[in-house]
Formats: sequence, structure tokens, C-alpha cells
Amino acid sequence: MNAALIHDKLFIKTFWEQKIVKHNQLTENEEQRMKNSALSKLRDEWLMRLESRTKHLKNFSDGHALRTTVVKQIDQE
Repeated sequence: MNAALIHDKLFIKTFWEQKIVKHNQLTENEEQRMKNSALSKLRDEWLMRLESRTKHLKNFSDGHALRTTVVKQIDQE
């Protein structure tokens, strides 16, 4: 083969190998950044708060409905 073609093939191969290595490094860095991020911890904390609030409101509303029913029954007597 022509020496220029071999050089071009080697250049292209090296170019793409470097691109792949760089992409893999960026991907690993991003994964590590996301793993160390406090965002997931905050999200979990807010989900727990929201669930607690929802349970509290549901219990309050159920209790309020029960008291209303009892008061109506007492008023009817």
C-alpha cells in the first residue's frame, strides 16, 4: 500500500480512538458527579416529607368527616 494511505488510516484510527477515550472519561466523570450530588438525597427527603404530609392530611380529613357524621347524628336525635 501507499505510505500516505497507511499514514491516513493510522491518523484516522488514532483520532477516533482518542475521541472514544475522551467520551468515556466524560461519561465516567458525569456519573461520578451525579453519584456525589446532593440532589438525589434532597429529592428523597422531599418525597418523605410529601408522603408524611399527604398521610397527615388524609388522616385529618378522615377524622374530620367522622366527627361531622357524629355531630349530624347527635343533631338528629
